[in-house]
Amino acid sequence: MEASLVRTTSRLASQQLSRRRLYSTVQDLPRTVGSFTDAAPPAPTRSRSVFDDAVVAASPRYDWTREQISQIHQTPLMELTYAAGNVHRRFHKPGAVQLCTLMNIKTGGCTEDCSYCAQSSRYKTGLQATKLSTVESVMEAAKVAKANGSNRFCMGAAWRDMRGRSRGMKNIVDMVKGVRSLGMEACVTLGMVDREQAKMLKDAGLTAYNHNLDTSREHYPNIITTRSYDERLQTIENVREAGIHVCSGGILGLGETPQTDHVGLIHTLATLPAHPESFPVNKLVPIKGTPMFGEEPVKFEDLVRCIATARLVMPATIIRLAAGRVTMPESEQMMCFMAGANAIFTGEKMLTTDCNGWDEDKDMFRRWGLEPMQTDASRFVEVEQEPVFESRSFAHLKDEVPSKATEVAT
Repeated sequence: MEASLVRTTSRLASQQLSRRRLYSTVQDLPRTVGSFTDAAPPAPTRSRSVFDDAVVAASPRYDWTREQISQIHQTPLMELTYAAGNVHRRFHKPGAVQLCTLMNIKTGGCTEDCSYCAQSSRYKTGLQATKLSTVESVMEAAKVAKANGSNRFCMGAAWRDMRGRSRGMKNIVDMVKGVRSLGMEACVTLGMVDREQAKMLKDAGLTAYNHNLDTSREHYPNIITTRSYDERLQTIENVREAGIHVCSGGILGLGETPQTDHVGLIHTLATLPAHPESFPVNKLVPIKGTPMFGEEPVKFEDLVRCIATARLVMPATIIRLAAGRVTMPESEQMMCFMAGANAIFTGEKMLTTDCNGWDEDKDMFRRWGLEPMQTDASRFVEVEQEPVFESRSFAHLKDEVPSKATEVAT
């Protein structure tokens, strides 16, 4: 009787278990002895790539090949931006973004044929040419910019070069001295300058000189014919030899091919004797009347890829979101910051195009926990060394197998 009861109970339990598992896809596997206690199998090994080396670099390098930069540029975008963000944290303070304001101190009438520029006298854009601004008007604008949080004041004049402009140079020297007296960085973009003119600007206290290469050497003739690529590089050399920081970058959306022309632009700047102190990334704002009007806009993923590549290749350089930021939603701007950008132009206007306003940017900073970057030029003291943050690639993380639960939590 007892044996029959046991068999019946066992059969009912088996049927009940079978019914419970009817809807389950889980299958029990035989457990081998030691399967929960043996050490994890060794992680697969792989040779280090140029991308891996860039991720763990402790200092900038200047011997990049174009092929190496292309390899970095073509890294899957998610991994590329993650790595760039981590490298950014090693060389720069996370969340610190420099606020810069740009003033057009001499508008229009330029003899150059830059096909994107409204200030060229060759194109009918409706822009009214003006004379050089007064020192007093520039100082008033700089004071307003400083009161709104900008610590770099940039001044741009639309002409080919400084030849025969001795009076204009005197006024610009006074402008630079005035801006520096406010405790701000001073930057100018005046076209081509020779060594003597660069020295005059250095003696006035100029912080940086902007002279963009615009695009790669190969694509450049499609954009400008009145000034050669080598002439631009000569101006950069003159500025650098004078001891002035170089600010040089490009314009994206000029009909270029990102895989070659963005790489070419970065390669030229990354192999100079010293990397530019800042790398402006401009998104073309097509202006009616210029040859570039109607050009297909640069894709956002190509813009982010350019920023992230520049951050990995020139890790100590400040990367500036410049013209065209006003057309970018806030979410896209944040993606650029996460990929390594750490400066913006803010204020009433760029040279001839609209700019994000101070109040708008202040609100954005509050929402995202950003803070204005403090620099030595604005404080007249050496900036304290920022903490170093560890940076690793996705590949390194994937290859690691935590041995303790506490390591996962950490």
